[in-house]
Amino acid sequence: MVDRDLADAQTPRLSADWRLNIAYNAALQAATAALAAAGCRASREAHHFRVLQSLRFTIRLEENAIRELEQFRKKRNIGGYERAGAVSDQEAAEMLLLAQKLRRAVVNWLKSAYPQLVPSGD
Repeated sequence: MVDRDLADAQTPRLSADWRLNIAYNAALQAATAALAAAGCRASREAHHFRVLQSLRFTIRLEENAIRELEQFRKKRNIGGYERAGAVSDQEAAEMLLLAQKLRRAVVNWLKSAYPQLVPSGD
């Protein structure tokens, strides 16, 4: 799902709101994969917040990156639930770049901690 969403987030003609939403979902799925590999699962309450926060304990993601993910989580909520057009093209591109970096970090962590979970070719 992460790779699918990373590819879809680059689809031309989609709104910046939607591209950010798709890239954010890729990041959330990567974080969820790391959490599952560690044998954990976030509760339903504040699910996205908890999954993103778990990155400091699973892959030991830097605080700056977690803060950035949190800012995009809030931006995604505004663009998805409150107001269309709240996301700029630059913000959508930044979220995509962050999601791509997170995917690489999770795969590298999995290779080190749980190599049996990494498909060949990654």
